[in-house]
Amino acid sequence: MIKGIKFVGVPVTDQDRALKFWTEAVGMKVATDQPFNEKQRWIELKVPGADTGISLFTPEGHESRIGQFQSISFWCDDVFATADAMKKKDVVFAQEPKKEHWGTSAVFRDPDGNMYVLSSR
Repeated sequence: MIKGIKFVGVPVTDQDRALKFWTEAVGMKVATDQPFNEKQRWIELKVPGADTGISLFTPEGHESRIGQFQSISFWCDDVFATADAMKKKDVVFAQEPKKEHWGTSAVFRDPDGNMYVLSSR
């Protein structure tokens, strides 16, 4: 049986720039950073205190996914406070935090223009 999700893929153009963004601005921790092929490394990042994470890797032939909305929602206890902290680290928000009847959410961008949801649990 499936036990969980280990990571989800995040397509990037520059792995070093993406690694800096996700670790320094967002706060993820490196789980794996090793050579994969002559063009890319295999980089897995973990959310501190969680079993899940992301992989900064673009499969060959999937470059068109870069700069798109990614179906990934990161949750936090306080979307407004987390967004404020991320903005202080130069993270750009495509949608400011807002409360809805179902919860609170915002949308942020990475350096490649990929967009992600930040939401309440």
